[in-house]
Amino acid sequence: MRHLLTLLLSLPGLAVAGSPLSLSLHDAEALWREHSRELRLADTAVTGAVADMQAAGQRPNPDFSLNALSVSPQSGLGGGALKDKRMDTQFRLEQLIERGGKRDLRVRGAEARLDAARLERDDTARQQLGDLRQAYYNLRLAQEKLELARDTAALYGKSAQAGRLRQKAGDLAPVDVSRLQIDQARAEADARQAQADLAQAQQMLAYLIGRDREAEQLVAADNWPQLEEIALQAAPLDERPDLAAARKRLQAAEADRDLARAKRNRDISVGVQFERNLQNAPTNSYGFGVSVPLFIWHEYEGEIARAESDYNTARLLVEQQQAVAIGQVAQARSTLLAARDRMQRLEGGLLADAERVARAAELAYGKGAMSLMDLLDARRTLRQIQIETASARADYAKALSAWQVQAEFRKTP
Repeated sequence: MRHLLTLLLSLPGLAVAGSPLSLSLHDAEALWREHSRELRLADTAVTGAVADMQAAGQRPNPDFSLNALSVSPQSGLGGGALKDKRMDTQFRLEQLIERGGKRDLRVRGAEARLDAARLERDDTARQQLGDLRQAYYNLRLAQEKLELARDTAALYGKSAQAGRLRQKAGDLAPVDVSRLQIDQARAEADARQAQADLAQAQQMLAYLIGRDREAEQLVAADNWPQLEEIALQAAPLDERPDLAAARKRLQAAEADRDLARAKRNRDISVGVQFERNLQNAPTNSYGFGVSVPLFIWHEYEGEIARAESDYNTARLLVEQQQAVAIGQVAQARSTLLAARDRMQRLEGGLLADAERVARAAELAYGKGAMSLMDLLDARRTLRQIQIETASARADYAKALSAWQVQAEFRKTP
């Protein structure tokens, strides 16, 4: 927490100075937990579910009514105080009594929806954490690509300049100078595109951590994850918050279905009244009454059918999400294995071989033992391998994160 506060306090000064804001993945996750808009929206859904839970357990409020009776249009109300007016007054209090366990069913459904909202909040955190790590590694890759593009553009710029000098000395043909200039222009265009890709990656990460105004200063400071053997043992899918939330939604739908059926149990309204009579019979009296609905036109067939349909939908959604989760875990496993194999192949010797060939080509061309076309081909090959290696490292990092999100999920605060 102290580290997070220090980082947050330092942000305004860094933004004003325009200095790079170096973030480790741990720093980015801390800022995300503090400022994620999606998490705050999920929290409001939980708050709303808590309110629904409170409302579901409330009994119906009684109704109070006041009626004035026996008012003569000829003689009017008469003079004097209100208690002396020529009219009868009726006070009535009514209370609805629910039957069929409706209140308990409402509470049961609200409890299930509250649990589902909390689990969906956990699932939002799980997915958003995966998105954050993807954005962080995309920024790390964009930084590396930009560095490679700038180095390549600088190399081709020096080569083109040297080529023009050699052309003036009569040591290099004009067509070869043109080739160098073409490759220089292409490398500069690649550098500009890499700069644009970097800006886009910075904006994506800045949105997730709530630092949109400091996007241009963001720098991913962590190195790529080290290549290591992973057991790839998935946690039980029943513990995944999205599947647990779907099962809670099914329980809520079941309670709603039972509540719709319970509407066939007639609710009773019980009332008591007090009558203050001044006109017909000048005496006070008391009374009571009971009212029940008459199921003449319908017996809630439509509501019951709709609740049955919602229950079947919730049941099918549980089955669907379970099948999707199994596929996600299998896909994450295969993607991680493929990314690991690709990274091993590139770092196991292919990158070193390309660097060695490029150095030998530069040396040979400098001594006149290699043509310009062969030199340019060696440079392009090295650049392609370097970019492929950077992409492979990023793919491995993102595949590892995706595996952790899909199969090694843990509750995120």
